[in-house]
Amino acid sequence: MFKIYEKYILKKFFKIFFNISMIFFTLAIILNIFEEISFFKNINTNPMMPYFLTFLNAPITLFEIFPFIFLITAQFFFYEIIKNEEIVLLKNNGLSNFKIIKTLFIATLSIGVLIIVVYYNLSSKLKFLYTDIKNNYTNDNKYLAVVNESGLWLKDETEESILIVKSININNNFLLDVLINEFDSNFRLKRTIQADKVDISNTIWIVYDPTITQNNISSNELEKINFKTNFDNEKIRNLFSNYSTLHLFELFDLKKDYEKLGYSSDEIKIHIYKLFLSPYFFALMTILSSIIMINIKRNKSVIFNIILGIFTSVLIYYFNYIFLSFGNTGKIPPNVSVFLPSFFLTIISIIGLVRINEK
Repeated sequence: MFKIYEKYILKKFFKIFFNISMIFFTLAIILNIFEEISFFKNINTNPMMPYFLTFLNAPITLFEIFPFIFLITAQFFFYEIIKNEEIVLLKNNGLSNFKIIKTLFIATLSIGVLIIVVYYNLSSKLKFLYTDIKNNYTNDNKYLAVVNESGLWLKDETEESILIVKSININNNFLLDVLINEFDSNFRLKRTIQADKVDISNTIWIVYDPTITQNNISSNELEKINFKTNFDNEKIRNLFSNYSTLHLFELFDLKKDYEKLGYSSDEIKIHIYKLFLSPYFFALMTILSSIIMINIKRNKSVIFNIILGIFTSVLIYYFNYIFLSFGNTGKIPPNVSVFLPSFFLTIISIIGLVRINEK
């Protein structure tokens, strides 16, 4: 059972957390709604569509800023109990700064687990629905890319043809073991092209040693042919970069399919590591914010605290961003790029907690 002081601390902390989350959720909606209205301004559709899509997209946006929501929550929690001298009352009843931080740490860790298990999986489904609906209003719905157990599948439309492409493997800028089915606009088969290797460095593909079948007659006389498409290597990879539309089990399945295809799965690994580390990272933000608030002077204004929270959030964001960039580019292993920043922040937190009870 929770002790009386724990109930009081948790009630106050959760109330602030909820209020700040609602503020950021509202900001996410306001910022996104203008983008959606601008997108649909020349499209004939239901007037409520931009608002509907905004609400589908807002939950995953909120998820991305949860670390900083927890940081600001802890900041305002201590601001209130210090301003109202409640912290003095808690200390007079034998409650140390360390015990307060410990209670907040466990609470944040628990919320973090719920966020990953429940909130993230729900918001990823909403994000997928958002992407699926919006693609119907863009030219991108003509271009599809799917990775499954049988390999990479592409659907492409050019001015003259509809293409269905299958590849067993991919290596750098080359598709390997490729089958291209070319149809006319009425989906009548025009020709089939088979090749061991296709260069996809740009949208003009180079098909090496092709076997071309047309009207049931096969020919392999050409050394190479050029093939115009809307895809290149970069565009194909970008089509699979929106991992926020996938829940945890789908991420693991996609990772296996990538590795089977020969695609680098480093970005997926980084995303998965980040998700599993998130509850601890949320709790770490709470500890850091608590240490900062206990160590600063107690007559600071709300404006000062807001600026301090923003500055700290930006600093931590770019600290993480640098390591994640190294991981995504292959300069350091994916696990190192995710866990090393948290390790450094943990060391800083431990140092800050050593003499926290003397404040």
